[in-house]
Amino acid sequence: MKSIVTSLALAATIAFQPLAAQEITLRGLTAFAEGTFFSRNFERFIEKVNAEGKGVIQINFIGGPKAMPPMEAGNAIRSGLIDIANVPSAFYVAQVPEADAQKLARVSPSEQRKNGAWDYINRLHNEKLNAVYLARQHSNIQFHLYSNKPISKADLTGLKLRVTPVYQAFFAALGATTVTTAPGEVFTALERGVVDGYGWPSVGIFDLGWHERTRLRLDPPFYSVDVGLLVNLNRWRSLSPAQLKVLQDAAIWLEGLDRENEPLIAKELERQAAAGIKTVRLDSAEEKRFIDRAYEVGWQSVIQRSPVHGPKLRELLDPAR
Repeated sequence: MKSIVTSLALAATIAFQPLAAQEITLRGLTAFAEGTFFSRNFERFIEKVNAEGKGVIQINFIGGPKAMPPMEAGNAIRSGLIDIANVPSAFYVAQVPEADAQKLARVSPSEQRKNGAWDYINRLHNEKLNAVYLARQHSNIQFHLYSNKPISKADLTGLKLRVTPVYQAFFAALGATTVTTAPGEVFTALERGVVDGYGWPSVGIFDLGWHERTRLRLDPPFYSVDVGLLVNLNRWRSLSPAQLKVLQDAAIWLEGLDRENEPLIAKELERQAAAGIKTVRLDSAEEKRFIDRAYEVGWQSVIQRSPVHGPKLRELLDPAR
């Protein structure tokens, strides 16, 4: 009897060992400074995966720009140096030009999953970046033009503006001189008058200290934030169904966190006003010109770089226009 019990215990131990060995750890990177607004939800995502994926899948968070230059995140995903990354498409648009269309989307991520847009975008990431486009965050946050010089119409002639690829073509089309710098250099550029302003979302300038060198925010907002969650395609294909489910469930949860943004935006704009940042609105005709030009230039850029996929993406992401 004792030998039977011993044998059963040994068998149970042997049976359990492969299950324990199945746990896999992914290397995770954020393209934003750790703890700042556009990194925080990704860090929450990691906590959720690690809590719910014990024994199945874990993410080792290696950090942000101190660990790797943000513009290298796309290449790191493609090569497999990083397994999962929190990164805006602007940082890898050279590899996937079509990803720039997400900023122009007028349909939510959940709608994109229903109308085929997500599948289309994911296939392009598969083919061009060796990546899975797992989730999109902050789609209900838009960009603003922040300036230290007055703006009264949809004409930016004479302004020197710090840009990213998200809105470089738009600002240039309105006559601005565009300057590209790393986020860490913007405060000094404002302080020294190297730039007169910058584009940035409704939230996040306090994380960077830019409010101290900003006088006004132009309304209305334009475009929408596109922070993607990317996974190396080879790593994705190596995962078990259980591991994939943990990531997929957490990704849908992550997209759902966008509902927290509306009160955060309102609070942030109130905080900007309290810090002395004046809100400037254009008259109705100039406002329409400003917004129409933003989307006209945006789609022209996407379609010019991707004449095959651009028109289809416009149909899926911006059907009302």
